[in-house]
Amino acid sequence: MRVLDYTLAAPEENLAFEEALLEGVENGAAPNTVRFWESPVPFVVLGVSQKLADEVDEAACRADGVPILRRASAGGCVLQGPGALNFALAIRYEDFPESVTIRRSYNWILGGIARVLAKHGVHARHAGVSDLAVGGRKVSGNAQKRRQRAMVHHGALLHAADPAAMARYLREPAEQPDYRERRTHVEFVESLPLSPETIKGVVCEMLGADPAGAVPPRPAEIAEAKRLAAEKYRDPAWIRRR
Repeated sequence: MRVLDYTLAAPEENLAFEEALLEGVENGAAPNTVRFWESPVPFVVLGVSQKLADEVDEAACRADGVPILRRASAGGCVLQGPGALNFALAIRYEDFPESVTIRRSYNWILGGIARVLAKHGVHARHAGVSDLAVGGRKVSGNAQKRRQRAMVHHGALLHAADPAAMARYLREPAEQPDYRERRTHVEFVESLPLSPETIKGVVCEMLGADPAGAVPPRPAEIAEAKRLAAEKYRDPAWIRRR
């Protein structure tokens, strides 16, 4: 398992890098990889099929200069930025049979992270379809994009969440997991009581990887991410497709 600890300068480049990573693993140009990144600036990210007007307070984002972007995976609208440590796991199904189906993969990844968190005194559980929760409050949202031979699973593990900012920029979602019980962002979201470095260690331990063995991405991967960012992720037609 290759480990990357690498954040690109622009928000759209970080989203594009995950698609580039999936493509590399899918076609055999890259090994199974887990990548960590954390944006230094806030931005809103829509799921691939979400309607912008239903999910985002566009006026508030515009007033504060918060970009609105769209990722290539499904799932809900989220606020990225400082306090949200992201991990992206790009793997081939043949190497990880637990990843072959969506349900099985979520159980494997989120259940595994929860078990390692327990070693640090954090009692998390896999909640809803794709969340981790502590004490009934969400500490991680996750989504996937799947190809024929590989998938990328990405999640945000919150260590310094800003629920007030979420409430300012994100509308309350119409579709909610039952365990949310119609709670607002402020009432529903919580942070893990762990440092980013500790959280990286948790994810790596679950995968049998070594966080100290992180390597730089290949130049071709960075170039592909920048191409995708320029041609797709910055394109208003992609961002405002719905």
